[in-house]
Amino acid sequence: MSRNVYESLVIGWLIIFTLSGCSNELDPTPAGAESTSVQDLSAPTITLSDAELDWVGQQIFRNECSAKKACLVHWNKGEAFPSLGIGHFIWYPSAVEGRFVESFPALIRYMAKRDAPLPRWLARLDPFDAPWPDRAAFLEVADSARVAELREFLLATRDLQAGFIVQRASSSLLRVIQAAPDAQRARVKRHLEELVSTSGGVYAVIDYVNFKGEGLSATEQYNGEGWGLLQVLLAMKGDDRPTLDQFRSAAAEVLTRRAGNADAPIERERWLAGWLSRLESYREPDHTLVAPK
Repeated sequence: MSRNVYESLVIGWLIIFTLSGCSNELDPTPAGAESTSVQDLSAPTITLSDAELDWVGQQIFRNECSAKKACLVHWNKGEAFPSLGIGHFIWYPSAVEGRFVESFPALIRYMAKRDAPLPRWLARLDPFDAPWPDRAAFLEVADSARVAELREFLLATRDLQAGFIVQRASSSLLRVIQAAPDAQRARVKRHLEELVSTSGGVYAVIDYVNFKGEGLSATEQYNGEGWGLLQVLLAMKGDDRPTLDQFRSAAAEVLTRRAGNADAPIERERWLAGWLSRLESYREPDHTLVAPK
């Protein structure tokens, strides 16, 4: 093989590898896979005190469950999976391959590493799939002793769940910046830095990642358009309004677009109004929780 042909093949392979990306949004970018332009990037850090973490957890619990224990193990009408915990973490039954990133198994691994007293039946579950095949089957046992035990466990471990949510959001920030188009990467990083410098902004970033994801998964798209944190940051106008106001408006735009692209009418007819109402909680609290950096 001639040297020119060999070099052409190597270059072609590198281009394909670079464009292929990473399909698992919960895994960090493999070492060496990023280009030179993103290798030296840094991401803002999210560091919360116990009081700050408690406040964020309470806000998310209120958003997802109206702070009601019964909602800690729930199966929404129109969905193929149950939602659990203060963050309504997704848990797929064995026969379901959904487009949304499953988060409940990762939460349980996080809690097990911190010696949380898991219900015995939950710890022994193998494979670790939701034990109810569909919503009808779940509703038949919604008042059973096992489901009651699971609700009590999730009520007692709200602090650990909040820690998991914060860790997920914090660990995703660099990958979100790296995934932005070259021309907009600096602007995305600046928006994140401004957001995490205030209590309301920190909460908005953490909650949105838990609520609608990082925006890095190729499966979480309708008509080729995502709806996660990255897409919201890219949609921010960069005008004279406070950064949190820009974020809230951009999130409303992105979620409205998602509902418009969805095949299921329930997203437009029922869910969108609730999503937009949730965004109204993205405001600065009456008291400062995060000291400006």
